[in-house]
Amino acid sequence: MTVALMWEARAVPGRGEELLAWARAQEPAVRPLRRETLRAPQDRVLVITWWDAEIDAELPELPEPSGELVTRPVHRWRFESVGLQSSPGA
Repeated sequence: MTVALMWEARAVPGRGEELLAWARAQEPAVRPLRRETLRAPQDRVLVITWWDAEIDAELPELPEPSGELVTRPVHRWRFESVGLQSSPGA
């Protein structure tokens, strides 16, 4: 089974680049199958990691950044993959 862990944080206004750099520097003890880092308006950063594991498996998660860097606690979600779909013509 493939599980995706999502980690999302919102930086203090004007500190989005610093939060992005902090998130990119975090290396879990075990490497995921895939990792993607994204950013969005309002200085938000999203990290998604994919794992070959059960939905309730103990997996390394990104930590909480310093309270001075974020406006609220980190949001975290787990999702179970239910399959891939290709775009027509792909």
